Formats: sequence, C-alpha cells, structure tokens
Amino acid sequence: MDRAYNFSAGPAILPVPVLEKVQKELLSYKGSGMSVMELSHRSDLFEEILGEAESLLRELMNIPENYKILFLQGGASLQFTMVPMNLMGGKKAYFVNTGSWSEKAMEEAAKIGDIEVLASSKDKNFSYIPEIPRVPSDAAYLHITTNNTIEGTAIFIPPETGDVPLVADMSSNILSSVYDVSKFGLIYAGAQKNIGPAGLTIVIVREDLIGNVAGLPSMLDYAVQAKNGSMYNTPATFAIYVSKLVFEWIKEQGGVAGIEALNRKKAGLLYDYLDASSMFSSPVNKADRSLTNVPFVTGSPDLDKLFIQEAEQLHFENLKGHRLVGGMRASIYNAFPYEGVQALTALMDQFVATHKGGEIHV
Repeated sequence: MDRAYNFSAGPAILPVPVLEKVQKELLSYKGSGMSVMELSHRSDLFEEILGEAESLLRELMNIPENYKILFLQGGASLQFTMVPMNLMGGKKAYFVNTGSWSEKAMEEAAKIGDIEVLASSKDKNFSYIPEIPRVPSDAAYLHITTNNTIEGTAIFIPPETGDVPLVADMSSNILSSVYDVSKFGLIYAGAQKNIGPAGLTIVIVREDLIGNVAGLPSMLDYAVQAKNGSMYNTPATFAIYVSKLVFEWIKEQGGVAGIEALNRKKAGLLYDYLDASSMFSSPVNKADRSLTNVPFVTGSPDLDKLFIQEAEQLHFENLKGHRLVGGMRASIYNAFPYEGVQALTALMDQFVATHKGGEIHV
C-alpha cells in the first residue's frame, strides 16, 4: 500500500505499526468480540488500557510520583482556560510570548486574572526565542510554549523559575525531545501531533498545584479530574488506546532519547539543505529551530504556491505554511520517516533545476 508523505501539523502522521495493530484489533479487542470503540470505559479491559497508558507515559518521560497524569478532552485550547482557573489564585501570571499559540494562551488567561508578558520575540515575527529574565517570586506561574508549531522555534532548555511553577504547552514536541519533568509545575499537550488521534489532551501536574481554588466547575477542576482517575465523565477511549500503542512504539525506538536522536537527524538533514540552497531558506534563527516543525520559503509567493502544487501532485501532502505566515512548513513529527525528508530534499532539488536552472546537491 502506497502512503503519502504527510507533513500535516496536526492531526498528524502515526506510526505504521500502530495503525496496523489498530486495524488488526479493530473488530475484536483481545478476543472480546467488541471494538475498543465499543468498550465501556468502566470495563476491566478499558481500565487496563488506561492504566498501561499512564504507566508507559510515566516511564517514557520519567515523571515523578508526585505528579498526576490526566487524560482529558477539549484540546490544549481548553488548557488555556483551565490552567489560570486552577493556578492563578489571585496572583499574576507571566508569559513568554513566542508565537500565535502563546498569544492565545495569554488572551484566555487575561479573562481569568492579571497577566504580564515577561519576554517576547514578536519584534522579529517570532523568528527566535527571546532571553527570559527571572520571573518575580510572587508570580502565580510562568507559561512557556516549548515548541511553536506555526513559527518553527523551540525552547529546549526551560528557564529557571525558583519556587514559581513553570507551565508548558508541549503540544507539538512532547515525547520528541527529552525534558526534565521535575523542572515543571504543569505540562499540557494536545495528542494529535506526537501522541495519537485528535480528541485527547494530556495534562501532567504536580500534586501541590491541585485543589487550591474552591468552587471551580467540576469539569474544569484538576482536583476533580485527578480524584476520578480521568473518568469524571466518559474519556476519549479510542484515542487513549491508540496513544498507548504509540507509547509502546516509542519505547521500542529507544524511548524519548532514541526518538530525539532520530528527530535531530531528520531536522538536521532538512536544515542543512535549506542553509545551502540558492532558492529555499529557513526564516528561523539557527539556535532556536524546532525539530518538529520546519517553515521554509523561496522568497517568492508565486514560487511557494507552485512548489506546493507540484508537491501535492506527487503525494507530498500538507506542505502549505500556516495562513498567518505563508510559505511552506514541513511537520516532521516522531512518526515521520527519515526517508521522507530525503524525498523532500530531492523534490526541492528537482524544483530548483526546473525553475531556476541548476541543481543543488547537499
């Protein structure tokens, strides 16, 4: 079966072995005569899936025991509201503004309480990660976006925040790079990029940050969700099941460290090509380049459009850049194969030869 090279920013490519296992088990999970999609979330079979998913994620990310893992819904976008509702407690929240998703998080938090921008890279179209000063000691928390899906930048070394909780939106690079979870108070991530299907949101939260605000709506209260083991209401059962299979696959690849090594190899190949090309280029500061989302341009909107059209004809799908920045974007998440990046650079070579009269070999 021919599969497209899918560069979608999310929902995104899943590992083929995972898809094959889903296909094999789809009609009857473990001989039950029922699909996972049909299992009661209170059944022993599903509770086993949920427990294994949590254990695997804790192992892969080396999550300390004093952190709760929550399998929620509503996307990372709902966390823009849940985080300030649960963590502000009348204090001011600080933000590092590194792109569109940071700004959305700020907009929602401002509806809950006082916020302040501690650092920003908006002055240069979010093409770099700004220097982050020390957050005031009386802050409710400091919020960062570890990977900026649209702009193509990443924070690999989190800032030191002392006793102030560090909150991170890791939606587009969770499990793609190694992070020390103990440096964070709370991590959240939509599943549809590196973890599984859309509809699931992972929250990893330190226990002392739970239950400090009274009177919250039950569905938006981390304490209620933790007390009920992510089953206050019916969870995203099928998405959790697929995510568990992805966790198993990541473990087979050598864990997060193994995945990061492969991601650095893939991204390195593409960035080296862009830096040597006479037509294509990366608009992102070299030291801050994402491993998972790679924007690039030709310098001509017409050539960009033509490249996207020609790529689609050859089943290089979803290379069009985000509407806010234009150009192209290659999202090369964990499951994206190295040979797919090789094929992309070969396609770019061919495009240069056709439209600028001369091949580029890197």
